[in-house]
Amino acid sequence: MINNQLKNPVWFALNETHKKYTINYDGLQFYDPNICPFGAFIDNNKTKNALNKYAKLTDSFFLVSENETPLFDENIISLDKKIECCQMILDTLIEVEITEEIILLSEKHIDQIYNLVWLVMPGYFRKRTFEMGKYFGVFKDNKLVSIAGQRMQTNHFIEVSAVVTHPEYTRKGFSKQLTYHVTKDIIAQEKLPILHTNKGNIAIKMYENLGFKITRDMNWWHFTKK
Repeated sequence: MINNQLKNPVWFALNETHKKYTINYDGLQFYDPNICPFGAFIDNNKTKNALNKYAKLTDSFFLVSENETPLFDENIISLDKKIECCQMILDTLIEVEITEEIILLSEKHIDQIYNLVWLVMPGYFRKRTFEMGKYFGVFKDNKLVSIAGQRMQTNHFIEVSAVVTHPEYTRKGFSKQLTYHVTKDIIAQEKLPILHTNKGNIAIKMYENLGFKITRDMNWWHFTKK
């Protein structure tokens, strides 16, 4: 069951824990774009019409797949880029010394979370993405400088996501401590911690040092409405 879910994480998240955010078009499943501009499919013969419908709700969005290639209507939408990513799954969590005060973030921090993610990793985060799971942060000089959170979820796994640090506060171990903290929280919920990151990302080494292992390739197809 779990391995099958990991091959199509968006699909199964929208069938289980995040079902309340699901929009269905012609056999495809999408998040409400105000929550997260992600969609998933099983049959790529149905993607063209569904993407046209979803594009009426948002100017840009992603389809996530392991090997399948979505079809799309070039008169309506454009493929901006195919982002080659990898999926990592926790094997055994490796202990990390926590030297920073890690804060569970709340709704009052949403603007700060949004601004930090878009500064470091623009494109996918919405202010209501905060609703998908818990977010934790480190504050320095009275401002939020590093965060890590939880995004896609099913009955069996939770995805670590939005691991970002302000460029002026990197190389201090904030991301590693936050990722460790978020991962421990997922384990406490008796679910499997997973994450997705771009191939070649320098952060992969950090994740490996925490006990994560690369298990498969995953592709993020980024579309924009013409």
